[in-house]
Amino acid sequence: MEIGYRGATACSAAGISYRQLDYWARTGLVEPSIRTASGSGTQRLYGFRDILVLKVVKRLLDAGVSLQNIRTAVDHLRSRGVTELERITLMSDGASIYECANADEIIDLLQGGQGVFGIAVGKVWHEVEGSLSVLQGEVNGQPMSGQVKDELSLRRKVKGA
Repeated sequence: MEIGYRGATACSAAGISYRQLDYWARTGLVEPSIRTASGSGTQRLYGFRDILVLKVVKRLLDAGVSLQNIRTAVDHLRSRGVTELERITLMSDGASIYECANADEIIDLLQGGQGVFGIAVGKVWHEVEGSLSVLQGEVNGQPMSGQVKDELSLRRKVKGA
């Protein structure tokens, strides 16, 4: 059971416009993992990891990285386990994106003269967590406060106990 967030909430947490969100979903850059839109009147539901990736994409675009390189990075992030994401730093020279898992790799990249900026995915993770803690999500169509953190509380809330 994962809390899903509607498009407007995902936009707010990721710092993007609804137009960007819609375009990225339609082009397959970042699709909602909980529920996709299936015709008029249905709403997409994004999971935490989706929103994390949306925020990383926004930062890469703001840094001038090409959409083609961002697509490659997103595919790579999708293949990683959730706990691995928190330890990754994405470095870029504006043209290519490099994954660094520890300080030595970052230093090696900088010494090679390639690194220009970095995105600590763990920091973005905590920013998204903070944003979602005050926003409303839903589970099985039931509204959920962002304050529900643990699985037991989530199950009780869904059952109405």
